[in-house]
Amino acid sequence: MKSTEKVKVSHISGSAVSLGDSNILEGYGAYQSREQIILKNHSQQDFENGKEAEANDAHHHVTHPTSYLDTMLHLFRGNIGTGLLAMGDAFKNGGIVFSPIMTAVLGIICVHAQHLLLNCSEAMYRETKRDRPPGFADTVALVFEYGPVRLRKLASTMRIMVNTFLCITQLGFCCVYIVFIANNVKQICDQYGVNIDLSVHMIIVVIPVLVSCMVRNLKYLTPFSTFANVLMALGVGVVMYEAAQDLPPVQDRVYLASWQQLPLYFGTAIYAFEGIGLVLPLKNEMRQPNQFQKPLGVLNVGMVVVGAIFISMGFLGYLKWGENVAGSLSLNLPPGQVLSTVVQGLIALAMMFTYPLQFYVPIAITWPALRKRFGRTSPVAKELGYRALMVMITFILAESIPELGLFISLVGAISSTTLALMFPPLIQLVYDAHRNQLTLFVIMKNSLIILIGLFIFITGTYESLAEIIKFFRH
Repeated sequence: MKSTEKVKVSHISGSAVSLGDSNILEGYGAYQSREQIILKNHSQQDFENGKEAEANDAHHHVTHPTSYLDTMLHLFRGNIGTGLLAMGDAFKNGGIVFSPIMTAVLGIICVHAQHLLLNCSEAMYRETKRDRPPGFADTVALVFEYGPVRLRKLASTMRIMVNTFLCITQLGFCCVYIVFIANNVKQICDQYGVNIDLSVHMIIVVIPVLVSCMVRNLKYLTPFSTFANVLMALGVGVVMYEAAQDLPPVQDRVYLASWQQLPLYFGTAIYAFEGIGLVLPLKNEMRQPNQFQKPLGVLNVGMVVVGAIFISMGFLGYLKWGENVAGSLSLNLPPGQVLSTVVQGLIALAMMFTYPLQFYVPIAITWPALRKRFGRTSPVAKELGYRALMVMITFILAESIPELGLFISLVGAISSTTLALMFPPLIQLVYDAHRNQLTLFVIMKNSLIILIGLFIFITGTYESLAEIIKFFRH
């Protein structure tokens, strides 16, 4: 047996990191604070030394399984971040009456899709007699591999598609973080008379981000994650308190936004709710995994609370600041006050610590194959060069689209929608069709969810890009 690494993982972000898929990702779950994850046969050290993990070979052992309450807390931490702070902007693009109702509906659909993914993962785990339930990408691939004969050849393609969208999602989050941090730092500097262009702030921000992303071992990053959790919790609490002060009447706000704005609402809302990569590792690490999906289990109860927080923050943020609400509610805090400066600094610091953890996912997905082809000599130097290249790509994209709210909506429309609303109902249709379990109700229900996902994908992407182009023309 090769040497193993015991890794604690816990961090907060705008959305969930999916660390439960094939290759090196099999061994890591997102937002695990106390449990130790041990990879046998293929450890993180193997990944760092360039030994690619084969799918299905990693053995997952949780030495400290989580309780119902522990898992609930991890679920909260995994869903509260930049997406929550962007809900005010989402409600501006939806309307003060339309947005709360539609946010609840989207929450129900997203949670239902998460149940579909969990059910398919459990079913493939039983049928294939694996050592542990498969992650997101493996579940999708296995459903096709053990599905109708005509679709089996698509299994590898589907795995690549899921991993591609996971990479797009995570790198999109990283781009959002650069814009988010730079905006908050700029507002702090402006208060003290240091007026520097936003693009210059991004250049300054990318320097510590680049340095932190050179850390190849995940265990050296995780201590910062707990600190980030505390900073983010404090910041969000203060923002919500400020948003609830001296509220104007509801009649002063738009009840239903224009049709041109609604796709932007959907993109941002899905960005906030896209925690589907989180549910598989959380369930697998529970002391009693059957408590995760019960009617009053962790997933349903936790997401009701998360949905209520999203609706409350969006409603209060839009009601308080109206059309002036920013892409992050932290930017609407009263300027010139010490508390505002402290909160913006805390949230920016939390995102700074979160960036390398989010960045770890696309590197873990893409680097092993690249190393096999290009990294036979000087593998460490080439990996560090590749990491620097990927950081600079996120920096260039952030510099290109500095409008925070539009960037969040674009990421949500392109990748979060696909992962959260399209793949889960699709794999249930494929799974049930091969086993003669497909009913008219399931066909209609899943087709509707996929159509909703396609609608948000197409309209959200189009309107986000159109608004971005309009932003540059001004």
